[in-house]
Amino acid sequence: MSQAAVRRAAGPAYDENLLPLVLLHAFPLDSRMWDAAGALIPGPRAVFAVDLPGSPGHTMSLPNPPSLDDSADLVAAALAEAGITRAIVAGLSMGGYTALALLERHPSLVAGLGLLDTKSVADTPEAAANRLARAERLERSDSVDEVLPDADVLLGETSRAARSQVRDQVLAWIHEQVPSGLAWCQRAMAARPDRTEVIRAFGGPVTVVVGDEDTPTPIAQAETMSKAAHGAPLVVVRGAGHLTAVEDPAAVAAALADLAQRADGR
Repeated sequence: MSQAAVRRAAGPAYDENLLPLVLLHAFPLDSRMWDAAGALIPGPRAVFAVDLPGSPGHTMSLPNPPSLDDSADLVAAALAEAGITRAIVAGLSMGGYTALALLERHPSLVAGLGLLDTKSVADTPEAAANRLARAERLERSDSVDEVLPDADVLLGETSRAARSQVRDQVLAWIHEQVPSGLAWCQRAMAARPDRTEVIRAFGGPVTVVVGDEDTPTPIAQAETMSKAAHGAPLVVVRGAGHLTAVEDPAAVAAALADLAQRADGR
């Protein structure tokens, strides 16, 4: 991963005394999903978004076999290239899985942890098998058609009914993804372990965020992570589904700003 995979998601002016905020994106999207929320983080805090392996912004060869451990290592290397050695790390969905791998493998890097619309447990055998089958179809078709229906799964009922522009934007982002990269991500997610104990062992501040209309990772999953983090704040975003940062960027920015302030004070 080159330094180009880490890009500023907010304005150029920032205070070097404040911990930077690093944002990791969901599947099947890329770092652009963070633009709206990143721009709403208050104050002079540096905000960066990372294009994870498998996304169009990642230009290096993908590790084989696919692994979120390798993805986390590449993120750490890219952040080091950008001069970031300690940060608040927040990930949504697949980005949350990667954030937990980053915390386990590079604990000195993570000063605070945001877990959005994600889960700490491994896939069930059935879910893992479904991911692997989708990966095969993506490669065989060399098309993103396999994941286009994900837009309606990821967005909440409210967004589908009242925020047509959000659905259009998500579909446009999906259309720009690379089928082989999406297949790599599916295989990497299928292989991930349970990392609930990684949360439990973390001594830094944690915030858990979930949409109240999130069906892929519902509120029960968020509650499990909040309890593992010794009662970390649980922010439920009303009228949002699995893509809270896209559906209600202001609510997500407020939750991450609170997390960042708590991390700054440690």
